[in-house]
Amino acid sequence: MAIGYTWNVSTVDTYPTLDGNADVVHNVHWRLTATDDANNDADGNAYTSSVYGTCGLDTSDISSFTAFADLSASDVQGWVEGTFGADDVAAKKESLDANIALQITPTSVTKTIG
Repeated sequence: MAIGYTWNVSTVDTYPTLDGNADVVHNVHWRLTATDDANNDADGNAYTSSVYGTCGLDTSDISSFTAFADLSASDVQGWVEGTFGADDVAAKKESLDANIALQITPTSVTKTIG
């Protein structure tokens, strides 16, 4: 299985002003999507799985503040991954991998008697 991971961290909540800075990001709405580029479903689509949530950021020390207009998705992704920690990020990815594996080789299938 060749699984790639994509973060979507484009939606954030900001404080209009904090410590003299404008638009201070304090919460990130994130989605982590795994895509298996080696296996396709019956319709020819790659198997995918995703998980989403919000991540509150520590704004108690914003001495290294980056202006909102200068933020990139990779900056915000780094904050989210840093807040979660490497073990939690790895656990999220492992869970997505397991979900894709179950889509490819299900252990249970729901059917309707007609």
